[in-house]
Amino acid sequence: MVCVPKPSAVSSASCPPTAATPPESTDPQTVLRRVFGYDAFRGPQEAIVRHVMGGGSGLVLMPTGGGKSLCYQVPALCRPGLAVVVSPLIALMDDQVEALLQLGVRAAALHSGLASGPAAALWRQLNSGELDLLYVSPERLLAGDLLERLAERPLALFAIDEAHCVSQWGHDFRPEYIQLGALAERFPQVPRLALTATADPRTRAEIVKRLALENGQVFLASFDRPNIRYLLRPKEQPSAQLLQFLGEHRGMAGIVYARSRSRVDRLAAELKGAGYDAVAYHAGLATEIRSAALQRFRTGSAVVVVATIAFGMGIDKPDVRFVAHVDLPKSLEAYYQETGRAGRDGLPAVAWMVHGPGDVPQLRRFIDDSSASEEHKRIEHGKLEALIGFSEAAGCRRQVLLRHFGEELAEPCGNCDGCLEPRPLVQVSVAAQKAISAVYRTGQRFGAAHVVDVLLGGSTEKIRQLGHDQLSVHGIGRELDRGQWRSLIRQLTGLGYLQPAADGRGGLCFGSDLLVKPLLRGETNLELPLPPPQKERRRSGSPAQTTTATTALGGSRVDDALVEALKAWRREQARQQGVPPYVVFHDRTLIELAARQPGDLNALAQVSGIGSAKLERYGEAVLAVIVTAAAAGGADSRPGLTP
Repeated sequence: MVCVPKPSAVSSASCPPTAATPPESTDPQTVLRRVFGYDAFRGPQEAIVRHVMGGGSGLVLMPTGGGKSLCYQVPALCRPGLAVVVSPLIALMDDQVEALLQLGVRAAALHSGLASGPAAALWRQLNSGELDLLYVSPERLLAGDLLERLAERPLALFAIDEAHCVSQWGHDFRPEYIQLGALAERFPQVPRLALTATADPRTRAEIVKRLALENGQVFLASFDRPNIRYLLRPKEQPSAQLLQFLGEHRGMAGIVYARSRSRVDRLAAELKGAGYDAVAYHAGLATEIRSAALQRFRTGSAVVVVATIAFGMGIDKPDVRFVAHVDLPKSLEAYYQETGRAGRDGLPAVAWMVHGPGDVPQLRRFIDDSSASEEHKRIEHGKLEALIGFSEAAGCRRQVLLRHFGEELAEPCGNCDGCLEPRPLVQVSVAAQKAISAVYRTGQRFGAAHVVDVLLGGSTEKIRQLGHDQLSVHGIGRELDRGQWRSLIRQLTGLGYLQPAADGRGGLCFGSDLLVKPLLRGETNLELPLPPPQKERRRSGSPAQTTTATTALGGSRVDDALVEALKAWRREQARQQGVPPYVVFHDRTLIELAARQPGDLNALAQVSGIGSAKLERYGEAVLAVIVTAAAAGGADSRPGLTP
């Protein structure tokens, strides 16, 4: 292992003593290349790093996969003393530590999941100054005498990850995070960097206030994840739709979110029955079962985790190729964070979701039945309305999503269903009048399914028992099919013409009089997109990606056989070390290796993601894999290799 010495650092037992650190070793560009294997910072990373190195504090808002970790890891290795990273997620801490150890960085995590033996070893390292970065949960940081121990030693910085947890209006509030504001008083000279990928303007303001960052700087990167394709579908037969979608992504790792534990268990069983390596994960499972499921997902290459929507995976797995929702999440913030677990490596990924009018009443009921204050409920209802607006958007989804976070996208993205499958606007004023009339005539207490049955002239037992086959609205809507009517009713609900009935049982009633009355009087010209008739409807799967995970950065195809050979070698390395494969190398690095096919260590060192520690540890073995693959496929066609 190659150690990365710092000013005033003491060598650890696992890293032999090294020569005195040359002055240039504290240059962030040098550390970025030598330790992490990257030639250049991305976006605002360099400005953030230099701000922290100069002793400055601040708030960083950067999308998942945008490189937030480097913003504190690089200055942690450049500044003297220990860097303390606060994170609420044990799995994420462990992933980060494993990745840093691979890079030769002296890092450890302190949390409730640590056994007594490793915990004692960590305390010895901490007391003797043998750590560069200490990851710690907020509860552990604030409990016992850890703060007193930290006060006795030089500190490089505090990094507060997942900083949105401090906001009571955010989607993932953690009460213990509020107490982290005390760090400003106790360690006024130590830089504090709060980082998050998910914060609307209200949440940002609360983070700054609660963590006492008023005198710091706010670094706001784009929230856009252009590699993610957003695809939304009307919910018809969610299990069948999910299986069809997964069929287009077989052999890939992904996450499926559902609202209830029972639904998670059922879907996981269905996916297993269909031949997928699927595992369930929710709070109702025993701890050992959840741990085993998480470990399989981290170490496997094509595992599908089915989890409850409230579940925070908290892992650093970069090769998640899709995130699927079979139910609406509770807010756009939650949706953004959950879908952000796809494509962290920057390669193409898909965020797929089915949604229907039945999702909305349940979410409203969750809010109304909670013990939260009326102000909090009002805010949550506002977040839900924003989510409905996104799900019913007629144009570019990404523009709607980014606008919610205060960012304007000048042009449609070209990578969502709204752009790839544009739906022409249809004159629906008369159809909307019929739908609202049917809601009224049936008593403003039935859900969309029954209302559509009435409009289509259905003769179900329920319709006959209620006498709804005698209503004037019975059968007046045969110009649209069932899917079109359901889409129209969803949109009317999202726009406020209809709303869930007050009893919370899923029925529909009139919405705002300011909208409904002008529409019924014929004073409103309403144009909305409708799906094509059922017989013409496209399959509910995803359009083909414009690029694939085995496409080189320059757009040329790479040798798939070599990529697979490198992945097989990586799996064996990971198995021997007991770490996830992506800790050894990311897929992106393997793809670049297959594209460049370096012939010696100097060329290998130029590949992104290969720093000095990994070059020393894996260099010769990687070259051997490339040479073997070249010999099997014809070396004369392999650039960088001698025949």
